[in-house]
Amino acid sequence: MNIVFMGTPAFAVPSLRMLLDEGYKIVAVVTQPDRPQGRKKVLTPTPVKEVALEHGIPVLQPQRMRNPEAVAELAAYKPDLIVTAAYGQILPKAVLDLPANGCVNVHGSLLPQYRGGAPIQRCIINGETETGITLMYMAEGLDTGDMIAQVKVAIDENDTSGTLFEKLSVAGAALLKEQMPRLSGGRLEAEVQDEQLATYAPNLKREDEKIDWNASTRDIYNQIRGLVPFSGAFTLWNGEVFKVWASQKADKASKEAVPGTVLQLAAQGIEVKTGDASLWLTRIQPSGKKQMDAAEFVRGNTMTSGTVLE
Repeated sequence: MNIVFMGTPAFAVPSLRMLLDEGYKIVAVVTQPDRPQGRKKVLTPTPVKEVALEHGIPVLQPQRMRNPEAVAELAAYKPDLIVTAAYGQILPKAVLDLPANGCVNVHGSLLPQYRGGAPIQRCIINGETETGITLMYMAEGLDTGDMIAQVKVAIDENDTSGTLFEKLSVAGAALLKEQMPRLSGGRLEAEVQDEQLATYAPNLKREDEKIDWNASTRDIYNQIRGLVPFSGAFTLWNGEVFKVWASQKADKASKEAVPGTVLQLAAQGIEVKTGDASLWLTRIQPSGKKQMDAAEFVRGNTMTSGTVLE
């Protein structure tokens, strides 16, 4: 069986490695184009591309999978099955119709909840305690295809998007491994999604990263960990971006103040008043600086008690 694997970030790597370790025939890998990374903007291959090159697998990197030239290039590999995991582009019907055994996707949520591009981050931001992986057939809609199998994964109180990505990537590879013998036999009967239960997880925007200190301590805590290790949450100090990478909840504020007020600076970090209590900022990043423990910042900063963060 000729398999084409489509994926881009580290989330997809365990699924690709599993297929290779199990001896499945990967005839090609499709991934996003190389992008500039870091301050020096070095052109960097995707994690999936790196694995493919390790194994001598042909790599396709179309700017747009919808282009007829890209579809024709893919069709030349005569795929019997296409497996995708966080590829990053919506596939056109011309691609979905190529493999006789269908196109299957390893999606990071318990569909029909959290359809879209940021299900893992949104689950944490929304304070969910459980998510999972759905193995599904791909359709023309956004994560609307029939469901083949699911596995649940707990979200711990201290999980960040980064730790949850790792958990779900491993769970996704395991679920795919379990189902591959069935998928190899042809297209399966699968469960239609209940549209009335559908929720959406759109890609994050700049406004999703800005802390609203009028919100509850729990909501801000969830927002911060939901944005780690990617963009990070931020507030404004002296009109400049002040990022927050880690925090701890407090049961009550040490004193009353307007939300956003710095209540104290201590070895524990920076205590900031929220809408209902307070939050200790424990890892931060002032504008133009590297990330640091808040305790280090406290020892040599100009921030004072009574400062109002915006």
